Amino acid sequence: MEKEKLRKKRETKGLSQCEIADKMCMDVSNYCRREKGLKKIAIYEWEKLAGILEVPLEEIYEPDDKQVFICNDNATVHYQGTNVIYSIPEHLLETQRKYIEKLENDNLELKQRAHSITNNNTI
Repeated sequence: MEKEKLRKKRETKGLSQCEIADKMCMDVSNYCRREKGLKKIAIYEWEKLAGILEVPLEEIYEPDDKQVFICNDNATVHYQGTNVIYSIPEHLLETQRKYIEKLENDNLELKQRAHSITNNNTI
């Protein structure tokens, strides 16, 4: 899958593939294969490219695999080196907490019923 965001940002900055390749310490054909999506771009290379282009990593990053995740939950992503930190809205966390509490209560109720049935069968 071609790295459109990377290519567009490189062109916007007025840099050639050759110039980027030089800054990445690789030959131009090697860089071209990465930009065309024929060769995987390692995370440290993405970070280096973001530095060269002077942009946040998320402005140019495109995953190599074909999986796509669409999240309509207003979560934000922050890149810190090779770590990805997700900020999830509090209302979503609260919904999850309530659901966990409900499941724990249901589990307790089922255990009590099972215990009651066991006691009634042994009498």
